Amino acid sequence: MKLLIIEDDEAFARTLARRLQKHGFDCHIENNEENVLYSVESIDPDFVLLDMKLQTKSGLHFIESIKSFKASIKLVLLTGFASIATAVEAVKLGADDYLTKPADTLLIVQTLIGTKDVQKAHLEADSRMSAERLEWEHIQQVLKANHGNVSETARQLNMHRRTLQRKLQKKPVQK
Repeated sequence: MKLLIIEDDEAFARTLARRLQKHGFDCHIENNEENVLYSVESIDPDFVLLDMKLQTKSGLHFIESIKSFKASIKLVLLTGFASIATAVEAVKLGADDYLTKPADTLLIVQTLIGTKDVQKAHLEADSRMSAERLEWEHIQQVLKANHGNVSETARQLNMHRRTLQRKLQKKPVQK
C-alpha cells in the first residue's frame, strides 16, 4: 500500500507518515510543489494525501493531473480551511474524499482503505464525525484563531454574523 503524502509542512508530513506506517502504509513524502507530478510518476502510489494549501498553489491544481496519471489512485484532500465549496470542487476535480485537519490517524486510514478493510486491519470502530460536528469543530477553530471575534469569524466563514451567533449558542453536536 504505497502512500504519497503531498504536504509543505515537513514536520506534519513526517509525523503523519510515522503514524500511517504503523497501519501498513509504505509512506513517501513530497514537500516541494514543483516535484509533485514527478513524485507521482516515480513512486506510482496507490494512495495520495494532498494538502489543500501548498507553498504557492492550491492542492486542487494537482488533482486532475494525479488522477489522469493513474485513475485508480485513491486521492484524499486534507485541509485546515474547510468549506463546502472547496469540498464540492475537489470532488468534481476527481478527489475521492476530503478531510479537515486535524484528522486523527484512524479516520485517515478508514478514509483511505475503507471501513470493510479497516475491520480486517483490526482497527477501532468507525469514528467519522457527522457533518454537523465537523461544522461545529471548524467554527470553533476559526473562532479561536480570531481570538473570539465573532464578526471576523463570520466574515472568514462567509456566514452572516447572526447565523454564526445562533450556531454558537447551540451545544456541540455528538460525533
